[in-house]
Amino acid sequence: LPQAMFELVTSEASYYKSLNLLVSHFMENERLKKILHQSEAHILFSNVLDVMAVSERFLLDLEQRVEENIVISDVCDIVYQHTVSHFSVYITYVSNQTYQERAYKQLLQDKPAFREVISQLELDPKCKGLSFSSFLILPFQRITRLKLLVQNILKKVEEKSDRESTALDAHKELETVVKACNEGVRKMSRTEQMISIQKKLEFKIKSVPIISHSRWLLKQGELQQMNGPKTSRTLRTKKLFREIYLFLFNDLLVICRQIPGDKYQVFDSAPRGLLRVEELEDQGQSLANVFILRLLENADDREASYMLKASSQSEMKRWMISLAPNRRTKFVSFTSRLVDCPQIQCVHPYVAQQPDELSLELADVLNILDKTEDGWIFGERLHDQERGWFPSSMGEEILNPKIRAQNLKECFRVHKSDDSQRRKLGSRNRQ
Repeated sequence: LPQAMFELVTSEASYYKSLNLLVSHFMENERLKKILHQSEAHILFSNVLDVMAVSERFLLDLEQRVEENIVISDVCDIVYQHTVSHFSVYITYVSNQTYQERAYKQLLQDKPAFREVISQLELDPKCKGLSFSSFLILPFQRITRLKLLVQNILKKVEEKSDRESTALDAHKELETVVKACNEGVRKMSRTEQMISIQKKLEFKIKSVPIISHSRWLLKQGELQQMNGPKTSRTLRTKKLFREIYLFLFNDLLVICRQIPGDKYQVFDSAPRGLLRVEELEDQGQSLANVFILRLLENADDREASYMLKASSQSEMKRWMISLAPNRRTKFVSFTSRLVDCPQIQCVHPYVAQQPDELSLELADVLNILDKTEDGWIFGERLHDQERGWFPSSMGEEILNPKIRAQNLKECFRVHKSDDSQRRKLGSRNRQ
């Protein structure tokens, strides 16, 4: 336990030192200042000075606690106070990430002088071989790491003790900040994505406004639609299937055909809540990976059915789970807490390539909710209940039931304060 607490203190000291380098070595470099316009510098460095000031104040309080006694009594009370009072600066910094990345790429492309200065600064021994962009991403990594460090402390404190109580409080507040950071990033990139999609759509039916603050893209891609009546299924013709393109949003499905000029002609749509899917029993090679999509109420206010073929088993399952998320998955979800669910531990980091995929960090533990024969897993991460698909080669299945039970126990402990809050709210709502 003291070691876990001490790690939080030492890692904050190391992080503050790196932030200091970002400011003194890069941001305040005179040559760089001359090259960058004021607005470019603002987008690139955002409110990093506020973030650094917050880290400095936080570190001073942590070091003071260490000076009081080398065997640290607690650090989570300090984490809690600073998260509540000061850590909102992280939300501002992280939310700017989309614009920051774009501005950096643009500057590298458009300003050779900027590229040259950054390369020279990166070569300085002070940077220890790290790139400029790896310094820019530090605040985003830190707020997530802090949550994991508090989780590690929480696993080691005595149950029902004061230290458990402060650790739970600190974890809950950090979780709120991390979620707000992630939401900030999502909102920025989602808005841009929606504008881009809107420009590509041409409506053959009554137009649907695509851009909305509460709408985002869940999945998009091409599927094969079976032509003609069901009796024609036996005909071995080349035109048995034709391409259609789906844009699935959190509240809406738009069905299109691709037309020249990177455009899509919309010929049907339906609210996502009125979609139903059904798997076809295997009926030979031509009907492998085929499923039926029903629109209970389509653009013409009538029921419609589409027989769709995916390129692989995993692609079919991914579409089915995205289109109708309330379908029962193969294994009971972790959140129901009823069954010893299969688990997997991440052994290779993975960056999501599609909106329905899940990015993984080393040592993440996930419950397996579904899997496909061609190497994909639909999982739910234990520490934050985020769900998504990832290649099965990224992890190793946890075969020992005792370890699975221990993982669940630790996870329930971390989230028990949230559960008690939910129960209180639930009983209040019922009343």
